[in-house]
Amino acid sequence: MVTKDQRRRQLAREKFERQQLRRVEARRKSKVRNSAIAAVVAVVAASLIGAYAAGAFDGSSKKTDAAAKASATPSASAAATTAPAKGPDPCAKAAAGNPGTEQWKKEPAQTIDKSAHYTFTLQTTCGAIPISLEAAKAPETVNSFNFLAGKGFFDHTKCHRLTTTGIYVLQCGDPSGSGSGGPGYTIGDENLDAFGKAGATGSVTYKAGTVAMANTGQKHTGGSQFFLVYKDSPLPPSYTPFGTISADGMTVLNKIAKAGESTGQGDGAPNATVVINKATVTKS
Repeated sequence: MVTKDQRRRQLAREKFERQQLRRVEARRKSKVRNSAIAAVVAVVAASLIGAYAAGAFDGSSKKTDAAAKASATPSASAAATTAPAKGPDPCAKAAAGNPGTEQWKKEPAQTIDKSAHYTFTLQTTCGAIPISLEAAKAPETVNSFNFLAGKGFFDHTKCHRLTTTGIYVLQCGDPSGSGSGGPGYTIGDENLDAFGKAGATGSVTYKAGTVAMANTGQKHTGGSQFFLVYKDSPLPPSYTPFGTISADGMTVLNKIAKAGESTGQGDGAPNATVVINKATVTKS
């Protein structure tokens, strides 16, 4: 016959064994969960790196994969990452005024002199960025920028995007600041052989100091958005190069780049408050 004392010890031993089993099961589930989390993180990281390496500039509301960054929106997991703390803003306060909203149904008639020299000057909150335009090699693009600047289209607009991983560019030219705005018309591609033919990687090197057109990833879909290259960047030859930034302009651009972007993921709004107070095209 089992005594009360023996029964008590037996119940205590059984309780201890049940507790041990629960601890073992909890450790097993934790290990499985952590492994799953690590796998998700690895997949997200790989997808982001691939997006930055491929690159693309979406210059309209039609989100089509293009080269330099297929306008790839970070996944929910990546987007949820806490943004890094911002340093001091290296730029001044923007001048009073708002971006325009005027749109045009077709591109302007050709009025520029292809043999003349034109300078596209961005008077930004971070400093002046003079750009020498390639009127002879990209006349349609230069003509469009001459027209838009004359209409004040770029005035009071933000440069909305800075990439710091894989490709190194500041993107501007969208009055909406969303990355999907434009003038209402599109222009053709030009001067795509400026950096030679693409190699096995499908890319060429857009050299630091280059200014080129953004597009939707399809041919002949440039609008008003453009990007300024602050460091040599591998991109498919799909983006019309139409200008070269001056040495003083590169100093301003590098100051903006040094301040970084807002997401910590290598692609986001610049930490510097880059507003084009006034844009002009002058002939000389």
